[in-house]
Amino acid sequence: MSRVFPEDSVGLVRPETAHFSEPLRLACGRLLDEYELVYETYGTLNEARSNAVLICHALSGHHHAAGYHSEDDRKPGWWDACIGPGKPIDTNRFFVVSLNNLGGCNGSTGPASPNPATGKPYGADFPMMTVRDWVNSQAQLADRLGIRQWAAVIGGSLGGMQALQWSIDYPDRVRYCVAIAAAPRLSAQNIAFNEVARQAIISDPDFHDGHFLEHDTLPRRGLKLARMVGHITYLSDDAMGQKFGRELKTEQLNFDVNNVEFQVESYLRYQGEEFSTRFDANTYLIMTKALDYFDPAAAHGGNLAQTFAHVSASYYLISFTTDWRFSPARSQEIANALIAAGKDVSYVDIDAPYGHDAFLIPHPRYLQAFSSYMNRIEI
Repeated sequence: MSRVFPEDSVGLVRPETAHFSEPLRLACGRLLDEYELVYETYGTLNEARSNAVLICHALSGHHHAAGYHSEDDRKPGWWDACIGPGKPIDTNRFFVVSLNNLGGCNGSTGPASPNPATGKPYGADFPMMTVRDWVNSQAQLADRLGIRQWAAVIGGSLGGMQALQWSIDYPDRVRYCVAIAAAPRLSAQNIAFNEVARQAIISDPDFHDGHFLEHDTLPRRGLKLARMVGHITYLSDDAMGQKFGRELKTEQLNFDVNNVEFQVESYLRYQGEEFSTRFDANTYLIMTKALDYFDPAAAHGGNLAQTFAHVSASYYLISFTTDWRFSPARSQEIANALIAAGKDVSYVDIDAPYGHDAFLIPHPRYLQAFSSYMNRIEI
């Protein structure tokens, strides 16, 4: 008997692969002679091709944003709460495209892919990527799919930065830009957290200068520590307190540093261990560096309003009260720049206790505010 999926689910989905033989010039000065992008689609592209929505993923995201890959899957795509029939990104109205970025480790060309020049995995030889590089490759995918203009480009965190870059670099190809829990550039503190995570990876003896696959090993210890550091920044103090408090796993004190005594220690070690088995260490380095480099206003002397002077999209910005990694002040900075540039912008700050991860969690007020704006988009 086949599985019956919820009515608001896109159901079974199948990833697709697009191969590009046209060279892609990167911001680092190198050429990627050929590459592949893995993506999924949900909903139906209308005859006018005016209802397409692009989903841009965050640091550890990928193409599988909604639905299930098999009837045995228990866990749907990473943004299933927001994509599907009747959900904020309503697949009864929109044709949704979600992809795995270049440099990723979920099927698109990345560090674990074979280097055509050597036949071995790229490893550390894979070129450095920027948000602009991703947007350019996404534009190539849009061309391949016959989509001249996106009804909306949407993303949270690093995905929101891509949405902003889309509206800046391709102003005639984006009608609405939705940036959630994003920032116009990283703070020094954020860059510092990313550097600690990178150092954890590259100092792992199994890293082998990024060519660990050639040594038939993985820098799991370093990647585990990097994820633990990152995960702390994704949650708010209140969320961690409510979830774990200072609860001990045992009443007996133990001064062995390898012993897990607090519930939060157990949680972080589990998250780190699970992540280290499914994510590529070089991809983590690339993604965090792309975050660090993102600063579209740099070309205009730091003047963000001037950066937005030529854009034509309407903007929707969402932040969360307890997000201290990309605080509401960062979304307000974007909103103020857009207002100064005379652009159409709506902004909402959602009172939610989950920290930066709130954009992934189906908080009722968040979903309601998200749905209300998306319903305004004419297709």
